[in-house]
Amino acid sequence: MGLAIVTGSAGLVGSETATFLHQQGLDVIGIDNDMRAYFFGRDASTQWNTRRLESVLSRYRHMNVDIRNDAAIEELFRSHHGRIDVVVHCAAQPSHDWAAREPMTDFGVNAVGTLVLLEATRRHAPDAVFIFTSTNKVYGDTPNALPLVERESRWELDPGHPWAEHGIDESMTIDQSTHSVFGASKVAADVMVQEYGRYFGLRTGVFRGGCLTGPAHSGAELHGFLAYLVRCAVTGRPYTIYGYKGKQVRDNIHSNDLVQCFWSFLCDPKPGRAYNMGGSRFANCSILEAIDLIDELSGLRVAYTLTDDARAGDHIWWISDVRRFQQDYPAWQYRHDLRSTLAEMIEASKERYVTEA
Repeated sequence: MGLAIVTGSAGLVGSETATFLHQQGLDVIGIDNDMRAYFFGRDASTQWNTRRLESVLSRYRHMNVDIRNDAAIEELFRSHHGRIDVVVHCAAQPSHDWAAREPMTDFGVNAVGTLVLLEATRRHAPDAVFIFTSTNKVYGDTPNALPLVERESRWELDPGHPWAEHGIDESMTIDQSTHSVFGASKVAADVMVQEYGRYFGLRTGVFRGGCLTGPAHSGAELHGFLAYLVRCAVTGRPYTIYGYKGKQVRDNIHSNDLVQCFWSFLCDPKPGRAYNMGGSRFANCSILEAIDLIDELSGLRVAYTLTDDARAGDHIWWISDVRRFQQDYPAWQYRHDLRSTLAEMIEASKERYVTEA
């Protein structure tokens, strides 16, 4: 039986990945030291998800290891030399705002930690597939230079633009823009993962996510747009919208749909490829539209305030063009639209946060 190593295994995408690969018959080692609690406070801790994974997955083993710890990662990979089929790297510091507080920590986790994992894979699992969860923030604020049109509830790309129909593709430059410290550290990791595929021949794949979401997300104010918005609705917490009148647009992909992408790549890897991966035109919304949809689905209204202070490097409009991935993997398709995803998140949040309301 093969072995999967999943970093950030108690997070949204990591836990979905660990569960799915376990269902496919793989043994799973999850690496997660709950740095999310350090980043965003105890409310954002993922320990609840670690306990859940350990209770429901019989062949799951949890490792409380920091991915920056070269010696510990080296020993883990060395002890399973020849057994590792896939490494899915989901661990990250994911916030623009937090990265500016501690740039060294941000770069250490996002860039150095990724390099540590790549080297361990190259030495001890050179035939394994290495999948990296990157971000659309590698494009910096370049999307904000697109010709945008203000509508009643959202910003929208000028209909005459080549990307208006399907969204932004991978030809957008990642250079000459403001990325935020977080975006810069993810660029370093993203490019290094590609390079280990092209230069060293590892079977690497990069997925530049839009908003990744789902019921297992431990949403916090500084990260996890939909998850935190739903949490605020369920508990009555106030929500602050930063900039752009609340009309900024994000595409949203359910974590299970993203993991299905990982599985497609694992079954037929194309080394060094980078894919934009999000909800595309299939599932996207502005913040104001998300608030209205949550109200419609749950009867719960988010109490929000608007501020003009937009976050550095933040996008006004982002919709992913996923056609490059669909061309390489035509059998893959979305299973979760925005309404069903939000309904699932609302029910999960009511169950998790009932004592907070």
